[in-house]
Amino acid sequence: MSAALEAALTAEYAAIFAYGPIGVRLKGAAATDARAAEAAHRTRRDALVLLLTTGGGKAPAAAASYELPFPVTDAAAAVRLAVEIEERTAGIWRAALAGTTGAERERALDALTDCAVRATRWRRSAGINPVTVAFPGRPA
Repeated sequence: MSAALEAALTAEYAAIFAYGPIGVRLKGAAATDARAAEAAHRTRRDALVLLLTTGGGKAPAAAASYELPFPVTDAAAAVRLAVEIEERTAGIWRAALAGTTGAERERALDALTDCAVRATRWRRSAGINPVTVAFPGRPA
């Protein structure tokens, strides 16, 4: 199976890990959004594991932990991390587009779009402008 999809699985593992510290710092609607985002990444992870292991293949395992780019000590940092996680994951899915075809390419495009929309919502929540980026998943 594609190395691009293995990289995407690794990115999904990291996103799931990051939503732990994100979620505990948020309240109300933001906490609900964080739980929904984590659930979306878990669903995508599960689908990738199934795809990669069908037919006897192997999926990379999740790491025991992942290093966060900065401490998450309050709600503002949690939202900032959510933006960064969604942008990073979008970047991995964007890279997967080139190495996939057919259903896998459609899966990669759906995931890129999903991450980009979520990053936009987190930017709006944080008051970050602009709330959208011209080419989601592309390095700035």
